[in-house]
Amino acid sequence: MDEKTGIQALEAIHPSHPMRAGHPEAMEFEYKRHGTQALIANFEVATGRVITPSIGDTRTEADFVTHIATTVDTDPQGEWIFICDQLNTQHP
Repeated sequence: MDEKTGIQALEAIHPSHPMRAGHPEAMEFEYKRHGTQALIANFEVATGRVITPSIGDTRTEADFVTHIATTVDTDPQGEWIFICDQLNTQHP
């Protein structure tokens, strides 16, 4: 199974407040954005194991082809079946 998604690169502006007796850790809600990264990952269906994840600035056809080639290179003699979701994130 192949999964492609965007991930926001966020950084907390303020540190969290540590736990104290009777109170859980308090996490601040404000953050700084550092853009997004594209994740392309394969999941081995039988085990759920992630195989050769790719993270980059884009997710073009060339990125996908490179990702698939890298995955196949992990076992060139293996039998591979890829199921793709044809993700379309363009808005009208």
